[in-house]
Amino acid sequence: MGRKYSNSPIVEALCEVQFIPSQPWDMTIPGLLYERINNEFPVKQQQMGFGIGFQPKESGIEQRVEMSQRMQFFRPDKSALVQVGPDLLTVNHLTPYPTWELFKPLILKNLEIYQAIAKPKGFKRIGLRYINKIEFDEHPLELTDYFNYYPFIPTNLPQMHETFQVRVEIPYEGGRDRLLLTFTSAIPEKPDVLSLLLDLDYIMAIPERIALNQVSDWIEKAHTTVENAFEACITDKCRSRFGEEK
Repeated sequence: MGRKYSNSPIVEALCEVQFIPSQPWDMTIPGLLYERINNEFPVKQQQMGFGIGFQPKESGIEQRVEMSQRMQFFRPDKSALVQVGPDLLTVNHLTPYPTWELFKPLILKNLEIYQAIAKPKGFKRIGLRYINKIEFDEHPLELTDYFNYYPFIPTNLPQMHETFQVRVEIPYEGGRDRLLLTFTSAIPEKPDVLSLLLDLDYIMAIPERIALNQVSDWIEKAHTTVENAFEACITDKCRSRFGEEK
């Protein structure tokens, strides 16, 4: 059991699952999923997006723009949503974030429903991600007072900086999994406020390395790893801002 905070910095938690299909994508799947979850997620919304795709060719790698489409199903208060697209399911929880003991069953429940409808062959990628926003009105701010993970600037350069981004990928489980650890400045919502994002994303990077019936154990381990990494990245002075519950 990890630390609990009354003023948690979590602004979004999500579990995204990409599947290896057993058959071509069926456009009726989002509607069938909605029929099963609309009591809790009645608000429907369609989202269109664009991304860059790469296709191997004899002459090299061909780059192309790909369009993606998702259906989003929200709770009435917009605190949580389920997203479904071609061979994709995402369960998101926004603020206020509940405990892991409540979020994990929400993930597994919707994953079970999706699997019953779509009957995927296996997992292509799984990710459990936590995005934390930490704001300061102190000026100037010494990052090392609050964080153990921060941008390092060589001593022969000015030590003051403005926007920044630090990112590392740490392998786990013999390279099967990775922790994507990102610390970055963000656009503040209020003037004279320093807004920072600590983004932790634990992923299964190699397809089909766990079976469909092993996902509960995997996300439990993923959560423990993310929780431990978050605590390793912050200092006691930073923890005091969150109001640790004993």
